[in-house]
Amino acid sequence: MRIAQLANFVGPTSGGLRRAVDRLGRGYVEAGHDRLLIIPGPVDSVDCSGAGTVVTIASPSLSSGYRMVVNTRKVRQVLEKFGPTSLEVSDKWTMTAAGWWAKKRGVPAVLFSHERLDDMASMFLEIEVSPAVHLLNRWLANVYDRIVVTTRYSAGEWINTKASLSVQPLGVDLEQFADGPREPGPPGTLRLILAGRLSREKSPHLAVATAVELDRRGVDVQLNVYGAGPHVEELRALAGGAPVFFHGYVDSRTGLAGAYRAADIALSVCPAETFGLAVLEALACGTPVVTADRGGARELVDASSAEWASPDPVFLADAVMRMANRVRHNELALRQAARARAERYPWEAAIAGMLAIHEGLANPSSRP
Repeated sequence: MRIAQLANFVGPTSGGLRRAVDRLGRGYVEAGHDRLLIIPGPVDSVDCSGAGTVVTIASPSLSSGYRMVVNTRKVRQVLEKFGPTSLEVSDKWTMTAAGWWAKKRGVPAVLFSHERLDDMASMFLEIEVSPAVHLLNRWLANVYDRIVVTTRYSAGEWINTKASLSVQPLGVDLEQFADGPREPGPPGTLRLILAGRLSREKSPHLAVATAVELDRRGVDVQLNVYGAGPHVEELRALAGGAPVFFHGYVDSRTGLAGAYRAADIALSVCPAETFGLAVLEALACGTPVVTADRGGARELVDASSAEWASPDPVFLADAVMRMANRVRHNELALRQAARARAERYPWEAAIAGMLAIHEGLANPSSRP
């Protein structure tokens, strides 16, 4: 197969989306298929490597280092030259022209839906937007041959849109993120970690407010935050004098794995998270997790190595204290259970699932 991937809003400090697109693409090449990736960048460039062909299209800069491809003519030219047997688009809003290009030429097209627009937009705008999102999704369901989501939660916005829907979880690198020696911390201090993009759709404010609530209760707590984004200064102000430490973006996966291992508990509390690669990375390192009681991250965990609560700092602080008590009494069993949970999500399974989708669309007679 010749699989063309398209993604907008990926940059040097991108998190889960960039890792997902890169890891799936490398998996396609390792399985013997041709892979093209089109992304935005500061200048036009072409890079041919063992991970396939990566075409960067010069694109305007948006906030926080992101760029967006606006030259759809160049996208069409690159696609015409590559001649894909299927298309995989990782953006709902800005890459639809590629979907129409594929539809007109009879090329099967997959939309990889990485976010849940109704809940995310409601969080930003604080108004009900579900009817508008439903109309958009009905239109997208007509453009694309298959809509792929990562959790049952993220599938929710596609109900009654007539979309051909597949639920395909992503994966975690079980070698890069693994349990091992832990860096010692201050005796008696409960060490928490938050890793991810510091922008409102990821709810970092909720995690910081949870640490502030724990500090207010007199808990000897420390929250280490790893990530970059537009709301860093807001989060610093929210933390006030509480022991919350901002370490910036960590490009090294090895360094991030060490940070996960050093923590007693990882926080992933966004109620609108559609998957949660950070959850799997923490679990793979043997670190138990506290999540919101709804959203995609909640689907990745079970009671063996996680606690959850309503997305409110008071209730989440209660969940952290429950988990802290479990860590004190049975840390080894918790860490083993966390690792076992992560092992349910190897990247190999995600790659095989996506290849089956592409193969089924390219060769309808081979579908099971």
